Amino acid sequence: MKSLELWLITYLLNALWQVPLVFVAAWIAARLARPIGPRVEHRVWVGALILETILPMCRLDLNRLWQQASALLAWALGGTAGRSEVRVILGPGTVSGSGLLRLPASILAAIAIAYACVVLYFIGRLAFGLWKTATMSREAQPLTLATLTLPRDLASKSRHSGRLLNLESSNFAIAASPMISGPVTVGIRRALLLIPPGFLSRVSESDWEAVLAHEFAHMQRRDFAKNLFYEVLSLAAAYHPVLWITRSRLAETREIVCDSIAAEAIQGRENYARSLLRLASILSDRPPARTLHAIGIFDANIFERRIMNLARKRIEITGVRRFAIAAACALVAVTTCASAFALRMDVFPAATQTGHPKRIAVKSNDLKILTRVDPVYPPDAKTAKIEGAVKLSVIISKEGVPEHISVESGPSELQKSALDAVRQWRWQSFLLNGEPIEVETTITVVYNLEK
Repeated sequence: MKSLELWLITYLLNALWQVPLVFVAAWIAARLARPIGPRVEHRVWVGALILETILPMCRLDLNRLWQQASALLAWALGGTAGRSEVRVILGPGTVSGSGLLRLPASILAAIAIAYACVVLYFIGRLAFGLWKTATMSREAQPLTLATLTLPRDLASKSRHSGRLLNLESSNFAIAASPMISGPVTVGIRRALLLIPPGFLSRVSESDWEAVLAHEFAHMQRRDFAKNLFYEVLSLAAAYHPVLWITRSRLAETREIVCDSIAAEAIQGRENYARSLLRLASILSDRPPARTLHAIGIFDANIFERRIMNLARKRIEITGVRRFAIAAACALVAVTTCASAFALRMDVFPAATQTGHPKRIAVKSNDLKILTRVDPVYPPDAKTAKIEGAVKLSVIISKEGVPEHISVESGPSELQKSALDAVRQWRWQSFLLNGEPIEVETTITVVYNLEK
């Protein structure tokens, strides 16, 4: 139970600053990707939501990863004849991260309980939304498809509508519900298009066509199932206000994507924009319902931006410029993840005994070497063309003397050379609040035969 408690608080602590970090990076990437099209911008925000939720859970020691990559590269590039080279790589200990936060056990328990209560609240709210959606779908009055005007010829009007609007009647249904203010789509396995009572009597055939095109786009993209997945995924960080903004950006770009698809399906962005304006005037007498199932034509509160996007002349981005934008977005993502891993903090309970813990693990750049003896490449191993990396686990005493040196991996012919050299090393005593303590670290000795 204690480990789960520490994991929850560590996640909470890192999410507090990593979620805004990812949001800023996603905002930059979304601005860069906007000229390419709404689909790419939407994918940026989907990736941001996933990272905001998953990144605080992950722990990756970049220092150790770089050292292992360097050793592997040296092994791959090393020759089998000529000169020899011995390199020493100082590694971190078993505990990584940019900082340690030690709190009393009572405070840790209180924070963990409060965080668990918040998560349970959002789980309950999600469950209530699902129950409300199921009730609404069950109580809706089915409408016979034969009595509705379904413009089947839309399937031939664009390359997108052929995929989106050519839906079999067995895959979707239409019903009327008084619980909604505008058309929405629900359902995972079988889509259900819900419309307010009397809606068809208030709209023209062209506007009904626009509604169908937009909602069929949602059905084909399975936006209801995706939205449910995003809800479940973000439960762990659902308390964070910045994540709420990310969810809002995701919903906005999703509607713009469906607008783009629907506009092609009804022969033009201008015609579709006019239909949106007429539908907005018809549905303006009732505020939109804010429920989980709100995957509808007026879901996101960005009506002005949607109209402007439809009116804007599209410029096709191809070739080198498209690749440059994609590369810039990838660079932003990699830099953000690397920063999050490098600055990650870990939470530990404060020591109950007086003084300091007997042994801790620190990063290699926190240790100052006073005496260093370079390993010698064994002549027998050189003649036999044996090369590789020997990894040692070392405990440095309070006096800076290596103790309990053990070999973790490496060719047996090279281990004695590495051990003999490291035994002669001396470090400056590592101080914690002015008192010397033992330190655990790793040392990797790379033996390479150059070409």
